[in-house]
Amino acid sequence: MLSAKTIELVKATVPVLQEHGEAITKHFYPLMFRERPEVKAFFNEAHQAHGSQPRALAHAVLAYAAHIDRLDKIAGELPRIIHKHVALGVLPEHYPIVGEYLLRAIREVLGEAATDDIINAWAEAYGALAQVLIQAEEEVYASNAERVGGWRGTRAFRVARREVESELITSFYLAPVDGGALPAYHPGQYLTLVLDIDGQPTRRNYSLSGAPGKDTWRISVKREPGGKVSNWLHDHAQVGTELQVQQPAGEFVLDKLDATRPLLLITGGVGITPAMSMLETVAATGRPVHFLHAARHGGVHAFRERVQALAAEHPNVQAFFLYDEPRSGDQPHAVGRLTSQVLMQHLPADRDVDLYFLGPKPFMQQVRRLALALGVPEERLRWEFFGPLEALEEAA
Repeated sequence: MLSAKTIELVKATVPVLQEHGEAITKHFYPLMFRERPEVKAFFNEAHQAHGSQPRALAHAVLAYAAHIDRLDKIAGELPRIIHKHVALGVLPEHYPIVGEYLLRAIREVLGEAATDDIINAWAEAYGALAQVLIQAEEEVYASNAERVGGWRGTRAFRVARREVESELITSFYLAPVDGGALPAYHPGQYLTLVLDIDGQPTRRNYSLSGAPGKDTWRISVKREPGGKVSNWLHDHAQVGTELQVQQPAGEFVLDKLDATRPLLLITGGVGITPAMSMLETVAATGRPVHFLHAARHGGVHAFRERVQALAAEHPNVQAFFLYDEPRSGDQPHAVGRLTSQVLMQHLPADRDVDLYFLGPKPFMQQVRRLALALGVPEERLRWEFFGPLEALEEAA
């Protein structure tokens, strides 16, 4: 339990963190990577370059400081952090490294304002949070290892099949090299590939896009401009290629597989991948499902034929495709961006719906804004970020 003095000192840093938090985290990452390069593999370089990782960490540090005396207010964020850490294989020995460089960054950015008392208070606060996370993550690791088909750490998988889904997205079907069973996972979860590319260890999360219970796992990867891992997979991961894989994780999942409330899945671009896992799982249950996907044009629209086939086979499934810049020959249901008129077509009159959405951040902001304006209760909205958690609320 944190001392009263620590709580007082950490809360006193809130105004400083509001002003300098992002400067601290932008200083923290290069400092740590330069002196402890072994931890660099746990962080996505693109998120570093875009600034989303430092910005997300700055917001997290600020939230922790602001609620240090009432941590129940931020307890809801912990499952996502725990799942992300477990997916990446974060271990207890990594926490002291992060703590050391975070404290150094605070001292070096704030200078004389970072007194010994403040640094000591933050060291105690960080240590307390680290222990909570370490214990929770160990419980997940142990549970994963004990379940049927489970393991701890990485497991060797082989690419059993490749399938082009669009001009940008290719699916990779992965089978365990040892021929053993695969553990169950929840629709919407992701796995982590642990790779060595040009001598550089790298870890990347990819959503599972197929239904659980198969003898292979499917990930569907978009070739990103300049994306080190996505381009390597598209260019080098052929049938027979072996990959090291961490167990599935993530809490952006269907709450209840036996639910009967209408389900609305809204996706943009590669955000379709976890929604496909959900759709493949619930299509045959009879649950009303509206599947709304937005893409630039038919050439980059993955899984169109599969979604249409599921809708044709199951009367409870309705599909709707929205293209921003349709090509000649494309046949979307509507052209343009998502509007309230389009969204209203897929909402029940009483707004009693589970609405899951995923895609680029501006797209998700639009979905959230329209859904709330049309009367969907906020507690019925579920979304996920492929990268670091950021606020969806748009600035006033």
